[in-house]
Amino acid sequence: MNLIKNAIRFVIDAYYELTRATWLGKKEVVGTTVVVVVFVIIMSIFVSVVDLFLGTIVRVIL
Repeated sequence: MNLIKNAIRFVIDAYYELTRATWLGKKEVVGTTVVVVVFVIIMSIFVSVVDLFLGTIVRVIL
C-alpha cells in the first residue's frame, strides 16, 4: 500500500515540476540541434582520422 502511495506521489510531483519548467521555443531547439549535429560530424571525422593514423602506426610496427 505504501508503495502505491509513493508512486502516486511521485507522478503528482513530476507533473507539478513539468508545469513549472520553461520550454524552449522552436528557434532555440533548431539552433541547439544544429550545433549538436555539427559537433557529432566533427567528432566522427576526428575519431576516423585518429583511427586511420593509429592503424597505420600499428601496421608499420608489426
